[in-house]
Amino acid sequence: MTRIIQSLSEVARDYEVLFCDLWGCVHNGQTPYPAAVAALQAFRAGGGTVVLMTNAPRPHSGVAGMLARIGLPDGCHDLIVASGDASQEAMMMGAVGRKVWHLGPSKDDAFFEDLPDWVADQPAVTRVSFEEAEGIVCTGPFNEMTETPDDYRAKFLSAKARGLKLLCANPDLVVDYGETRIYCAGALAQLYEEMGGESLYFGKPHPPIYDLARRKLAAMGGDAGPDRILAIGDGINTDVAGGVGEGIDTLFITGGLAADLFGDDVENPDAGLLETWLEGQTSHPVLTMGRLR
Repeated sequence: MTRIIQSLSEVARDYEVLFCDLWGCVHNGQTPYPAAVAALQAFRAGGGTVVLMTNAPRPHSGVAGMLARIGLPDGCHDLIVASGDASQEAMMMGAVGRKVWHLGPSKDDAFFEDLPDWVADQPAVTRVSFEEAEGIVCTGPFNEMTETPDDYRAKFLSAKARGLKLLCANPDLVVDYGETRIYCAGALAQLYEEMGGESLYFGKPHPPIYDLARRKLAAMGGDAGPDRILAIGDGINTDVAGGVGEGIDTLFITGGLAADLFGDDVENPDAGLLETWLEGQTSHPVLTMGRLR
């Protein structure tokens, strides 16, 4: 049975590194959560390393810019590792061909433009029309505030008939933007698979993003073993499943995507409701908390 805690400080001494999710844990897409910010700052002050690990479909530099715009204070983290980074690597290695159709909003253009230095030695990847494409790179719906995956059925039927692979730059299905729930690239990729197409994933819960985080930690001189890393997140099928798959302890934040399932007090999940719900899940966290604090 998962252990419900009230504060990260209760277990901070057991870990050297946090792999901490962003959306739903540290911010809601519009503003940071002060208690979460303070918890991360305290962990670092105690000698720990904080890796902000996000399924955002853009490079870490773009994530950093977004965090600055919504007012995330300094001192919260040591590294940012994004699904966009891991997916970029795969795209530049030719995972879905060299001519790709971008399915996603223009705000994600940095995925194709803000490239790491090592890609200078790789053949170019060019964005082309759907008709010319060898593969699809999906960063989300074109209009995430109004569209649903079903809006893309016709396009996906054509793509499947042509044998196009879809690179999913964000495995999340949905996120809450303030009070509005919006679809992510993962929901589109899931539909494509259901229709018989092939989708490729590089963010949580899949190994590439964790491999990238470890490489970046090693470059900083960090060498924490799996038993000294804690994965934190509000996605049972992404953050928790990914941590379990990597042999890492997990802290499930119930007050994010699943906030309405565990009673009226978001800060304090009902233990009975939580236990019953977890019985129906395939991945089980070691620790649980209402909101990160």
